[in-house]
Amino acid sequence: MTSRVCLLIVLTLACLFLWRDFGLAQSQREASERSAHYLTTLLNVGRLIVERHQALINDPQKGDKGFTPDVFEQEVIEEFFRQTSIDLKRPPAHLPDLAKELLPILLESGKHVVADAQLVINQRGIGYKNFIPATYGSQASRKFSSRSPVKMKQTTLNPRNLKNTPDAYEERVLKQLATQSASAGPVAEWVDGGKTLRVLKPIYYSQDCLACHGSPQGILDISGYPREGAREGDLAGAISVQIPAGIP
Repeated sequence: MTSRVCLLIVLTLACLFLWRDFGLAQSQREASERSAHYLTTLLNVGRLIVERHQALINDPQKGDKGFTPDVFEQEVIEEFFRQTSIDLKRPPAHLPDLAKELLPILLESGKHVVADAQLVINQRGIGYKNFIPATYGSQASRKFSSRSPVKMKQTTLNPRNLKNTPDAYEERVLKQLATQSASAGPVAEWVDGGKTLRVLKPIYYSQDCLACHGSPQGILDISGYPREGAREGDLAGAISVQIPAGIP
């Protein structure tokens, strides 16, 4: 065998290994991006379930509301299935392993938030209890982040809760999203030289949100914060996710 043939064989094998490694890296990136999508969707579903029960939660005449952690979990599972066709109790084979690992952690974190709020939720004689979608989302994302290598939070350009203050990357993306329509989808980017996936899923004000965040701007809402003067469809903030590269 000539030296030229040997060189061609070596180069061919090297190329094959490079393509294999490239393919694996691409596959892992795609799995991380899909997992981030499902995580932001699940947190948003939890927010939606709290919103659907808001009138019940704020009913000062009713004691036991029946909005238990188990009720919450079942409604989240059903709504998540409606939005994604994925059964959280029987994850399909095509679901990324990362999502199979992390989605139950986020679901359990949400249940803990609802469990911790039971005394407040079921208290008579008080209407507004400050257990709203934003409260749920902030607390569930913090619990989830403390239990996983993935970081999640709610953030906004004008945070009422300083724990939701955006970092430099989040601030830049939020300002970009604020100039777009309410139909804008999530922003996903690999930053730090490809070491970290950053995903921001925008949240927009619904009509129900305007009771606290709408007009007239500056007057205090029921929770004691100045209203922002927002309109339906304005950017409220985003769900932010950070996933380090290389997580299996």
